[in-house]
Amino acid sequence: MGLDIGKKTIGIAVGDAGHKVASPLKILWRTKFTPDAHQLIKMIDEYAIGLLVIGWPLNMDGTQGPKCDSVRDFAHAFLALHDINICFHDERLSTAAVERTMIDVDMTRNMRSKRRDALAAAWILQSAFDGIAAQKQGE
Repeated sequence: MGLDIGKKTIGIAVGDAGHKVASPLKILWRTKFTPDAHQLIKMIDEYAIGLLVIGWPLNMDGTQGPKCDSVRDFAHAFLALHDINICFHDERLSTAAVERTMIDVDMTRNMRSKRRDALAAAWILQSAFDGIAAQKQGE
């Protein structure tokens, strides 16, 4: 499962068992941590998820800033509630990439706002899948 964690929303994507294709699932509008975490746990159980790939919001120069601290805090708190493997994946330009694609297919501004974060989560997860595939080819 891929997550794009923001201040107001969490974009959620799922992948196939073969780690080939990531698909946007939904956007979770954030309320408080515990209810949000329980909704995620419910989805993890429903989709039999074994790994969370969480977008790692590095600065454009590759350094970690306050957004990374926030995502790290979220992950640590989540692990206190649910035992699951978590990895972080560079999410730089994920939102820009999906925004560009949505504009290219002539999606309205309103529709883009409703899909952006879930599509960004799918972009993050797909990027991780592609990295795994590239490593396997290089072995």
